[in-house]
This record gives sequence, C-alpha cells and structure tokens, in this order.
Amino acid sequence: MEQTIFLMLAEKYKDMIFRIALNYFGNTYDADDMVQDVLMKLYSSSKAFESDEHARYWLIRVTVNACKNTLRKPKRKVISLDEVSATTTFAYKEQSDLFKTVMGLPEKYRTVLYLFYYEDLSVKEIAQLLNIKESAVTTRLSRSRERLKQKLKEVWQDE
Repeated sequence: MEQTIFLMLAEKYKDMIFRIALNYFGNTYDADDMVQDVLMKLYSSSKAFESDEHARYWLIRVTVNACKNTLRKPKRKVISLDEVSATTTFAYKEQSDLFKTVMGLPEKYRTVLYLFYYEDLSVKEIAQLLNIKESAVTTRLSRSRERLKQKLKEVWQDE
C-alpha cells in the first residue's frame, strides 16, 4: 500500500479501530494492541479501496474478525471493569456510569450498540459484518436498549 494512503487511513480510522477493540476486550491494553495489529494488516494489504467508505467498512470487518480470533485464544488475562474504569477518564459522572453499564452488557449486545450508534452502520450492514440475520440485529438492538434502560435506571436511582 502506498505510504501516503496508509498514513491518511491510519490517522482517520485509528480511533474507530480502538473503540471497536475496546468494545470487545473491555480494556485499553488489548485495544491498543489490536489497533497496531489492524494497522499492520492495512499496511501489508495490497487491497485497492474504491472509496473512503469501502476502506472504513474493510477496517471494521478486519477489526471485528481479529478481535473475535483473539478472544478465542486460550489463556487470556482478564482485567476487571473497575481496573478499566480507573484508567479511563470521563468529563461527567453520567458518562462513566454509561460506560460501565454498556461494558457490563454481554458482548453480542455491546457490539451491535456500538456499530449502530457510534459507527452509524445500518442494520443491514451490521448483519453483513457479523454474519447474522437482520432480524437478529434488530432483536439484539432492542434487547440491548431495554437492558441498558433498566440498568441505568437502577444506577441513577441509587444516587
């Protein structure tokens, strides 16, 4: 891949890759490693992208697949959510509460929430990325919203 194109894509999408990886791993250490891995795959790729959207979609797909493959490997050190929260800073307590609540959801719900709300992917695109049916995506979105609503209600009522 041409260096100028790589640098442009890396700068533009490194934060997106990090957020997807953080969604899967729940800690910044593994997410940082995944950013490096995905960017190395991009650099060594001979893929010619038709558009910026094509490159973005390819990077999302590679990141999701790489995260899933890493999670399948045995003997992964698990870091608690409290450790992650301690290393991540938020401007408002509500942001911290939301982060902890979302990270407390099962991975299949966190993933569709992230892709839908933060990456602005359609239900159809998410279904293609995750190799599941569109109806499964809408069901997961609905269930994740409901779980999030209930958990946040509990968190904010306690205060």
